[in-house]
Amino acid sequence: MQQHAVGSQIKTVYLNKVLSQPNKLYMAQQGNILVAKEEVHSFIVRCIVGAGAELSHAECLADNLVLADCRGHTTHGLLRTALYVKDLKSDITKGSGVPTILKETPAIALVDGNNLLGPVVGRFCMAMAIRKAQKTGIGFVTARGSNHFGIAGAYSVQAMKQGLLGISMTNASPALVPTRARKMVFGTNPISVAAPALNGDNFVLDMATSAVSLGKVQVCKMDGEDMPDGWGVDKTGRDTTDPSDVLDDGGLHPLGGREITSGYKGYGLAMMVEILCGILSGANYGPKIRHWTSKEEIANLGHCFIAINTNAFESGFEARMADLIDACRNLETAEPKDKVLIPGDRARSKIENVEKSGAIEYSAETIRQAEALARDLGIPMICTMKQL
Repeated sequence: MQQHAVGSQIKTVYLNKVLSQPNKLYMAQQGNILVAKEEVHSFIVRCIVGAGAELSHAECLADNLVLADCRGHTTHGLLRTALYVKDLKSDITKGSGVPTILKETPAIALVDGNNLLGPVVGRFCMAMAIRKAQKTGIGFVTARGSNHFGIAGAYSVQAMKQGLLGISMTNASPALVPTRARKMVFGTNPISVAAPALNGDNFVLDMATSAVSLGKVQVCKMDGEDMPDGWGVDKTGRDTTDPSDVLDDGGLHPLGGREITSGYKGYGLAMMVEILCGILSGANYGPKIRHWTSKEEIANLGHCFIAINTNAFESGFEARMADLIDACRNLETAEPKDKVLIPGDRARSKIENVEKSGAIEYSAETIRQAEALARDLGIPMICTMKQL
């Protein structure tokens, strides 16, 4: 584990980066805490290894969680570490082993994740889809027997970095209440699509098919705040702004919210993801998936990964992609101070800030939970700005 320890050299580099910003652009907001990116990764690895996983699996998970925080998906980053630890320590998830290929053709594969950490299964499957796309033009891989795989964008971007069009999606524990219903059936069932453009530019869509992620509801409860109207319903199916109602046998609205604002379209998208991930792979699906708090049964989640070699189609994909991106970004705005963004622009800006400062910003509550986890596992505390 020595290679993952954060020593004085990393601390010094981190501190110098933060303090060298003349306008303090990268200083944390009042009450928030900065942590060196390298230390976040190291801390997650320490936690996951401490929970019984092998080093390579811990590193794979840490890669995903750190990427989530860098891209601004803070509900799926460091904050999620404790959930993975609980699954490992309760033996609901395995911390060692390799996925198994059950069926395979030149372009398609079915994989059994063997109940490993989701990011381990996800990286394995997308790597296979990439190899198939490079040979045949497309790779389509589904997986069953898996667990929560972090942010879907990690896998679509994995393909995009190889010059391919990447698509990833997963089913999840019930959290979404279908339009007109009063009971959760589908998960947040995210979809991600990543497409390369010229000069390193790109389109990266990473979205839930629910109105919001369940993590955002948990953050509202943690902070003692109401949710915005249209996020979720209570156990009777009625709209609520109290996060406790959603977390206590209520549920999330589909993307789009209520029926009058086309929430049925988000419901349809969630079901589409379920078909491609759960039904197609033979994984658990819909109401058959365990509740996200359950520690008595395995998840058996299903994933879907698609890699497409755009060169198999009309040449010039990246140039046309760049033209479309520019057409959107250059649109006249309704408000002078605004600018039109494309999916991935906000995340790109956040990543640039992290790379310039070398640090990721967290709420004090997130750090408090990380420190509590460290005490439970008997590992070194996370090194924060307050300690430097």
